[in-house]
Amino acid sequence: MLASLPLFHRLAGQPVIVLGQGEAADAKRRLVERAGALVLDDLAEGIDKGARLAFIAHEDEGSAQADAIRARCAGLLVNVVDRPALCDFTTPSIVDRNPVIIAVGTAGASAGLAKALRLRLERLLPQGLGALAQALFDARAALKARFPTGSDRRRALDAALEEGGALDPFRESADDAVPRWLEGADKGNVAHHVVTLRSLDPDDLTLREARLLGQADALIAPPGVPQDLLARARADAARLPVGAASEGLTVELRLPE
Repeated sequence: MLASLPLFHRLAGQPVIVLGQGEAADAKRRLVERAGALVLDDLAEGIDKGARLAFIAHEDEGSAQADAIRARCAGLLVNVVDRPALCDFTTPSIVDRNPVIIAVGTAGASAGLAKALRLRLERLLPQGLGALAQALFDARAALKARFPTGSDRRRALDAALEEGGALDPFRESADDAVPRWLEGADKGNVAHHVVTLRSLDPDDLTLREARLLGQADALIAPPGVPQDLLARARADAARLPVGAASEGLTVELRLPE
């Protein structure tokens, strides 16, 4: 059984109550503002304006319980900071790849564990994941034209989004990956990324560059690139000469300028 049901609330322009002072209350205000909501620090005003959510961050136990009861009796869902027993909902640790949002929650068991999982996911997920989601949204009409039936669209998307697929969400995608996939010109996730090295030290690679090397189907490297840097690429990635073309994801390394 689920310990809680994860939901995504659309809060842009909506009133949300945040009560309390101090670091915890400020953190909740920043979170609510990040979602585009209107923060109200008066419970009565929030109730009058139709708020649906209330965050309560009083340090005093009695004040926290009293305001939680008042808010709940008015029909609001309540989160009381650091008091899971008083909460109707908990706030997750968030990985933001807008419009993709990944929420990691532990039902209040351990905020530290949720944070550790979020940080691991931050390293795994490409920054361009949100752009891929938006490109798929923008391509809905073209997708229906290319694959008229719902079952065809599901099969096509499943194949494209699976590991190693043309639109694998764990790989960096070119800006035009979705249109090219739909046109049928890119059945193997053809993409050519150029990485200009800052030095010949593998530890100077950015996370994105290291990810690209680890994902590459083919590698183009001029003489002078050391073996310990080339070893960051997949062992089975094809080694191609400068100027060569290849199916799949190709990474071209260039020496420091």
